[in-house]
Amino acid sequence: MELFDLKGKRALITGGTHGLGMAMAEGLGRAGAGLVITGTTPSKMEKALEHYARCGYEASGYIFDVTDEEEARKYISVIEKEAGPVDILVNNAGIIKREMALDMTVEDFRRVIEVDLVGPFIMSRLVASGMIERGGGKIINICSMMSELGRDNVSAYAAAKGGLKMLTRNLATEWARYNIQVNGIGPGYFATSQTAPIRVKGNPFNDFIVSRTPAGRWGDPEDLAGATVFLASKASDFVNGQVLYVDGGILATIGKPLNEP
Repeated sequence: MELFDLKGKRALITGGTHGLGMAMAEGLGRAGAGLVITGTTPSKMEKALEHYARCGYEASGYIFDVTDEEEARKYISVIEKEAGPVDILVNNAGIIKREMALDMTVEDFRRVIEVDLVGPFIMSRLVASGMIERGGGKIINICSMMSELGRDNVSAYAAAKGGLKMLTRNLATEWARYNIQVNGIGPGYFATSQTAPIRVKGNPFNDFIVSRTPAGRWGDPEDLAGATVFLASKASDFVNGQVLYVDGGILATIGKPLNEP
């Protein structure tokens, strides 16, 4: 199991205060990595650090905006001095604005692109310089099924996540020579507190997701842990520029006919 052992490694997870970011951070913590969590809300950070402590994970937290290059540069320097060098970066922080393209303002479109695409670019550049000096590292960008597909109401999000897929491939192309593996994870539809109101039998969207997913269920946040550990560990040392879709098989199929049970 030494291929997956992260003891002695330091993982920085942006947006790791809740939801899927927290689930991925917990997976890295179970594999032995020390955790550094970023967020923008002090109250969420406090609760998250309490949670990590109860679970027995070594974790520290920092509040800053990943889209602000100078602020991010300052905090990366602080993190590397206080917590230690960053061996693993998970670019998870993101937002979504659900609005039809004709109704969306340019300002809202730009904000989604800034957080979901420019933020990972900024963080990757800042962390990669240290990884190059130390001889390698792992960068994991959290993409989406919207990196491949479109849907009503998510034009900005799909544009950002499609761009993030291609940023992943290009950074892998540029940085593989430095022993940095840059890959992505594309989560499907997951059972989180945000989706709880619609994850009830009889809700049209719930029934759509369950019937559309070959696995026949919503993803559990725990389902992301293995993929994250794999892409953060020696087990993926020759994996470059890939997006691993953890979606229960949605992207593999055109779906069931209406008359099929």
